[in-house]
Amino acid sequence: MELVAVDWFKDAKRMDHVARRKGSAVQVAAEKGMFTFLVNIQIPGPSHYSLVLYFVSNSLKKGSLLQRFADGDDDFRNSRLKLIPSVPKGSWIVRQSVGSTPCLLGKAVDCSYLRGPDYLEVDVDIGSSAVANGVLGLVFGVVTTLVVDMAFLIQANTYDELPEQLLGAARLSHIEPSAAVYPVLDNIS
Repeated sequence: MELVAVDWFKDAKRMDHVARRKGSAVQVAAEKGMFTFLVNIQIPGPSHYSLVLYFVSNSLKKGSLLQRFADGDDDFRNSRLKLIPSVPKGSWIVRQSVGSTPCLLGKAVDCSYLRGPDYLEVDVDIGSSAVANGVLGLVFGVVTTLVVDMAFLIQANTYDELPEQLLGAARLSHIEPSAAVYPVLDNIS
């Protein structure tokens, strides 16, 4: 899958199901017959932030692990969606706190999955975990100085599912909280 867009939103409340916004990258890809996997990383606080990563593919190959993941239930998805984080640029304490150990997202934080005809959205609630919230508190204060890499994979649990399938990856460099925009909510389809 290919990263085609990134949105950086802020609002007074948590933003769920961003794929349904008219004119979103999901809808543009759907018009071209493409499938989108989007990760909505929800960051709590006085202002709620959402970092949304849009990954597209030509289609879902019937019987593939990606198709089974997209069409599976939440228990299946939670047992398979893996994040591999890395902080190549940042203070030692931030690099140690974030680490680079793969983790199953659905086991570490609450994830909500929203399946549309041409997309799968995962809303990742960072505030649902005291540990993740603690790391976020450390990171968010210095986010403008960091380079963060994130890779999303589907964990292989059997030999025939190997090698693990990369859903997508992104490098986030020196994020400016002040650059976040308010989403246009009246354009929801």
